[in-house]
Amino acid sequence: MDYAVRQGRSAIRPPLMKRLADASAPYLYSAPALILIVTVMLVPLVLGVSYAFRDVQLLNPFSGGFIGLDHFRALARDEAFFRSLRNTLWWTGASVFLQFTFGLILALLLDKPFRGRALAQALVFLPWAVPSFLAGLNWAWLFNPVVGPLPHWLHALGLMSQPANILSDPGLAMWGPIVANIWWGIPFFAITLLAALQAIPRDLYEAASIDGAGAFQRFLSITLPFLAPTIAITILLRTVWISNFADLIIVMTGGGPADRTQIVASYIFTQAFKRLDFGYASAIALVLLALLLAYSLLIVILRQWLLSKD
Repeated sequence: MDYAVRQGRSAIRPPLMKRLADASAPYLYSAPALILIVTVMLVPLVLGVSYAFRDVQLLNPFSGGFIGLDHFRALARDEAFFRSLRNTLWWTGASVFLQFTFGLILALLLDKPFRGRALAQALVFLPWAVPSFLAGLNWAWLFNPVVGPLPHWLHALGLMSQPANILSDPGLAMWGPIVANIWWGIPFFAITLLAALQAIPRDLYEAASIDGAGAFQRFLSITLPFLAPTIAITILLRTVWISNFADLIIVMTGGGPADRTQIVASYIFTQAFKRLDFGYASAIALVLLALLLAYSLLIVILRQWLLSKD
């Protein structure tokens, strides 16, 4: 009897090869994507991390040996690196804050129905479609008093004693790339925040109006809580992107004058492609990666803590 039962179960149970094929099917379907990720991302990352511990100078045929932590010891004494780190904080903080502020204002305005809203949305989103290199080149021309109007407008408003290129002024040069970055990045916040605004149920606003809540009270009690998750993720992503974003600075100022606009990302570019010291540039990039990972982890922990309070 037991033998017959076992024979019946073995007949019902699928063969071993079929079970293995069914179990491995999800991994086989995802294998192309995993291979692509490993090839495109992980291999260059591992190679770059290894460069940080090796003497890799493109013009030195005898370089390439393992030097341990020598790059990081040199980095600890590098005043130019710490200056670029301070510039990165100023560049990132001002850009993200002003991009978010103007993006939120535009999203609130575009959320209201009015004639020509589709055209206004297209014009607002237009800067996001402009390549960063072209945007930096255009803004560099705008700040040039010979061919651009901005210095003359600032002089007419009494903000400048005479039309001059602020990109050549060590005290004002950072504002040039920041203004260009604000113009270029506002659509990112406007698009994402507008999508989140349109997902808020309109019944909540009607009920709040009936209860006597004003526009500012409705914004604080309804709009802001619904936007909070979107605001958190967009600020996190934009902060990481801008910290790594050196295109505008390289095109507009090249890190000058006197390294006043040099950020960590542009400093990496300078070390790698101007001084051709890929080992030292990789060490700087590894430090920047660690700082951004710590920042992202802090934001995630803070968000989880706020959610637990709710």
